[in-house]
Amino acid sequence: MPNKAHAIKKQRVDVKRHSVNRTRLSRMRTIVKKVEEQIAAGKQKEAMVALRAAAAVLQRGAQKGLIKKGNASRRISRLNKRIKTMGKKAA
Repeated sequence: MPNKAHAIKKQRVDVKRHSVNRTRLSRMRTIVKKVEEQIAAGKQKEAMVALRAAAAVLQRGAQKGLIKKGNASRRISRLNKRIKTMGKKAA
């Protein structure tokens, strides 16, 4: 248990941040799963729309420090690559 005032406040803020971060992480995972579901279903156009939304959420997560910038870029790039190859397989 913290004794100093600044330590008490830090603990209080940490609890709030933890809650917010967990919500954001959950949202990131969910939106990436939606893109992957569209890819698995073979729906390229829907997957592209979902990817745009996912890219925004991933980049925002990187800005907020949930994940690193390179991690967000890598995830977006890999999802985009999978969507692009779907088009080639269908053609």
